Amino acid sequence: MNQDDFSLALAVRCRLPLTSAISFFAVFLCATMTDAQQPVTIAIVNGAVWTGDLTKPWAQAVALSGERIVVVGSTLEIRRRVSSQTRIIDAKGGMVVPGFIDSHVHFLAGGLNLASVQLRDAKTPAEFIARIKAFAATIPAGTWITGGDWDHQNWGGELPQRSWIDSVAPNNPVWINRLDGHMALANTAAMRAAKVPMSGGDISGGTITRDASGTPSGIFKDNAQSLIDPAVPDPAPAMLDRALDAAMTYANDRGVTSVDHMGTWGDLAVFERAHRTIAARGRGDSWLRIGGLKGFVDGSLGSHTAAMLQPFTDAPADTGLLVNTPQDLYTWTSNADKSNLHVIVHAIGDRAISLQLNIFERVEREDGEKDRRFRIEHAQHIAPADVPRFGQLGVIPSMQPYHAIDDGRWAEKVIGPERAKTTYAFRSLEDTHARLAFGSDWPVAPATPLEGIYAAVTRRTLDDKHPGGWVPEQKITVEEALRAYTTGAAYATFEENEKGSLTPGKLADVVIIDRDLTKIRPETIRDAKIEYTIVGGRVVYDRDAKR
Repeated sequence: MNQDDFSLALAVRCRLPLTSAISFFAVFLCATMTDAQQPVTIAIVNGAVWTGDLTKPWAQAVALSGERIVVVGSTLEIRRRVSSQTRIIDAKGGMVVPGFIDSHVHFLAGGLNLASVQLRDAKTPAEFIARIKAFAATIPAGTWITGGDWDHQNWGGELPQRSWIDSVAPNNPVWINRLDGHMALANTAAMRAAKVPMSGGDISGGTITRDASGTPSGIFKDNAQSLIDPAVPDPAPAMLDRALDAAMTYANDRGVTSVDHMGTWGDLAVFERAHRTIAARGRGDSWLRIGGLKGFVDGSLGSHTAAMLQPFTDAPADTGLLVNTPQDLYTWTSNADKSNLHVIVHAIGDRAISLQLNIFERVEREDGEKDRRFRIEHAQHIAPADVPRFGQLGVIPSMQPYHAIDDGRWAEKVIGPERAKTTYAFRSLEDTHARLAFGSDWPVAPATPLEGIYAAVTRRTLDDKHPGGWVPEQKITVEEALRAYTTGAAYATFEENEKGSLTPGKLADVVIIDRDLTKIRPETIRDAKIEYTIVGGRVVYDRDAKR
């Protein structure tokens, strides 16, 4: 991450799939008719309908006309509106909710990773090496191997080294990232291709790990990754198009109807090819919008690059790092705010979060009050004094609950039990009136809102070593988690009038789940299944059809 990246990174906000002209025409027709005249194209009946609308939180049925919701009420009321042309979906007592909005994904990377080497669940160094060897055997010599999403905590915390994989992929440059994206492993072929010197100092805002002789071991952290990245060939446009298509299918199958893609201006071309109407509508429409301007303060906890106020418990001489200077962060935030851009900033460590909150507070004081909706992405490890500041300043904590049950397996050895009390502080943030927006950070974590809800409600770590929840006082309720994935996420993108709740007039983005999440034991939430995903009044996932 170099300093110019703040001005280049952006959030592309889109609904999935990116279609269609027919839907826009349907909206126009509906806008010219009264509610009673609008034909019901889909009727969802016999459900436990959680609307997300505080004025009418529960119902039994929902009627859709084209790409809009027209009626939310009883099954009897909706059945009176159907015709021979209406598709009737019987929810059979299952839960009906607004389409899930994933507030933080790296969508194209996720799509590309679906076709790359899979290392996330490799449990030992031997398995890690074997998977790379097997994958290298399936591709031509000289082809770069990227992605991976490995996690060294799976085998006790030892960082992988280029020597592990040089012999199994000698003819393929290997550049595979840790699952958080804040460090990556290069083999010798990749370092050679990138012309990385075998001696020399670290890069500002990054770290190159070295062996006892001072030679790079193959691990490059945060800004140091810029030494390898330029050498990696860009995927061909056709490959990116396939990645987008694969990602949309993956997301729809899991109940995700909208995403905030964290990427670059270059990524936008891929989305535009899928939806050519953006140019005619300025910054976008209900299918695709140019969203926030994203910056970075620090790295990640797993890479020991999160900026902390006190040293790491397991590394007493290390407090992490800032990938950009405080002055640059202030200048960029101030200039973006003056240009009426939506500023969203990655900050994970307590020092990073405090710094960016101070900057947000200063910019608001200098530029005056307006509807900014500043966001801090991740907001994982918050100093206790900073928790109420989110609500006080109106800063949105854009968080990924799955990280809590993943990191909770090992985080306390890095930050200790005291700092853990306000890590992934969902309950404390809710209680101090912050407006949570949930997402996944896919492909860092799976883009599965049901698992995210499970994580926020139970806080049971993935190893099941915390059956009562890791830092259980930070649990929230099912409905609070649902709001963070729907109404809260819509608010975080200034779209609360268009989506996020099942309200007449809003977009017909609807998900049907096979059980009512509020009526089951919390630990069984992860066993729930998506039955239908509807986007813009069109069924894009039908579990029965997939069986």
